[in-house]
Amino acid sequence: MKKFVLIAVLVVILDQITKFLMKDVHYGIFNYVTNSGAAFSLFKGYTIVLSVISIAVIVFLLYFYKKYPKLWLSLGFILGGTIGNLIDRIIFGHVRDFIDLTYWPIFNVADSFNVIGVCIICYLVVLRNRI
Repeated sequence: MKKFVLIAVLVVILDQITKFLMKDVHYGIFNYVTNSGAAFSLFKGYTIVLSVISIAVIVFLLYFYKKYPKLWLSLGFILGGTIGNLIDRIIFGHVRDFIDLTYWPIFNVADSFNVIGVCIICYLVVLRNRI
């Protein structure tokens, strides 16, 4: 449990620090914007609903970790990413994004860790048939 929580905490810290440092930066691939919706700006303005969904995801991740502790790294990544964006929704009413690859919607470190965590789980479950 310690590694799982530590990874999540480190992701939250990294996410919040980068969001703070990138505030109002518009240079190269860095383009600071805010998003009151979810991925791809879906459900704009539904901050409370998205916050409740995030809390449900956190509860699910904690349950899933207890059932499958070998997935501590990937679940820790997703937990940290979910908490990082939830902090933004609660404090600011939107998520702060700043990584702009131009061919993809702008995202942040929390989003990156969510995707990495899901990819690891998919790899282990689908390709390696291990869980």
